[in-house]
Amino acid sequence: MLRHVTARNRTLGRVAVQLYRMGVRARAKAFTALSAGAFESFGEGSTLQLPLRLQGEERIAVGSGVFVGAGAWLQTLGDGRLEIGDGCSFAGNDVLSAAASIRIGPRVLFARNVYIADHRHAFADGERAVLDQSIEQLAPVEVGEGAWLGQNVVVGPGVRIGRGAVVGANAVVLTDVPDRAVAVGAPARVVRELGVRS
Repeated sequence: MLRHVTARNRTLGRVAVQLYRMGVRARAKAFTALSAGAFESFGEGSTLQLPLRLQGEERIAVGSGVFVGAGAWLQTLGDGRLEIGDGCSFAGNDVLSAAASIRIGPRVLFARNVYIADHRHAFADGERAVLDQSIEQLAPVEVGEGAWLGQNVVVGPGVRIGRGAVVGANAVVLTDVPDRAVAVGAPARVVRELGVRS
């Protein structure tokens, strides 16, 4: 049943929402300031929104003006390295897992639930759980400047996504996507090329 909202309730509701937003921003700002020194490098004006899962942060370089939304998981394994360019924006619940190298160019936009790994789990041994097997197929991943990855996109090892490319929601990217191309599907395929920016 719908309730009529009075002017007083509307005002109280707006105040409560504003206080909540201020609290989220303050918490993120405080955590970011305290944790920035743990990274390989950390640019000015970048924000890490909690909750956040980090592993191997000493091999993660974060550019300036980066926003990493709540629920993200940034990890490096072994000697892997993760580099996030200036001005990138991650909506939240995104996973970047680098055992070799993941390089995200500047001004890249990630929707929610994007998953990028430069490796995959081994699963050939039928006698052992996949969890107990190592990782394999290590190959660097690169996402070019100004690209946009839609919701639930998965990017596998060895892939290069070009500058200004667009990858549609739910795509599974296992081969390269050229600059200024639109790729969709599982596996992803290029469906069109975008005009050249003037």
